[in-house]
Amino acid sequence: MKALVHEAHAGFDGVAVRDIEEAQVKPGFVKIRLKAAGLNHRDIFILSRHSTEDEGLIVGSDGAGVVEEVGDGVSRFTVGQEVIINPGIGWEEESDAPPEGFEILGLPDHGTIAESIVVPESTLELKPPHLSFLEAGTLSLAALTAYRALVTRAKLQSSQTILLPGVGSGAVTFLLLFAKKIGARVIVTSRSKEKREQALSLGADAAIDSEGDWDHQLEGEKVDVVIESVGAATFHKSLGQLRKGGTLVMFGASAGDEVTFNLRDFFYGQFNLLGSTMGSHEEYRAMLSFISKHNIKPVVDRVFPLSKAKEALQYLERGEQLGKVAINIDTDES
Repeated sequence: MKALVHEAHAGFDGVAVRDIEEAQVKPGFVKIRLKAAGLNHRDIFILSRHSTEDEGLIVGSDGAGVVEEVGDGVSRFTVGQEVIINPGIGWEEESDAPPEGFEILGLPDHGTIAESIVVPESTLELKPPHLSFLEAGTLSLAALTAYRALVTRAKLQSSQTILLPGVGSGAVTFLLLFAKKIGARVIVTSRSKEKREQALSLGADAAIDSEGDWDHQLEGEKVDVVIESVGAATFHKSLGQLRKGGTLVMFGASAGDEVTFNLRDFFYGQFNLLGSTMGSHEEYRAMLSFISKHNIKPVVDRVFPLSKAKEALQYLERGEQLGKVAINIDTDES
């Protein structure tokens, strides 16, 4: 089968679409004929994390397709059903943190940017009927991350105002869509005027320039919740825009891992600082129910064919997108 495989060299030099042997179905596992997959920044990070001394690794965490074969003991799915893949493996019930042994498809196990994949039955759910394969194939990792950060951790309420720095990524786009369905006031930031305008068209109540003075642009308005995925570049601005007693949730650090801040100011402000990442399969089901109830669809920025999957990764690395970058594995769907 054809797949996007990383091997031999670190970074993009080691990535190519090539033939690789299909995996065999084991008891408790299901083989999916993939129709579409989605890209995440994690797919870029693993190009340096995956050892070039190991065997070739199929890249990708998100995907959707049709059940092609089921292993012994599989009871929830039958051949021909349309399914969506939760890339998280080994985190079944909602808990304070993922259990030991929790993994994500795409490292260390083969990922989704391929013509087929074999995954545990426990990672699958039926594809929401209102989503196309391209939409479902880009959904899971970013939407689950957003749902846990927003609902489980921040416990966002309809009466609250939330600040979302760095609109443009898939996860922040989902945060915007989810927060508006909850009924909250949503403020986003971006360096790009075009992305700010797109965010407003998606329902954001305000969109400000990330590089400007946030407090000035918001005329001193403070927010109840900030969800941070940018990191060091925006952390202090985010904290400065938070009301006393407010909550800041972190799930990413794309612009720097380390920050320093004044502890006395922090505890006098009665702030809540929470970490978050991915989510359990229980939360995954709740997220799918939420998007089905509210007819939410991912914002798909661009679609690439499987043969151009490496170019799609490079496009994602440039950070030009707003929303998700999709890989069309089924050439009958554009």
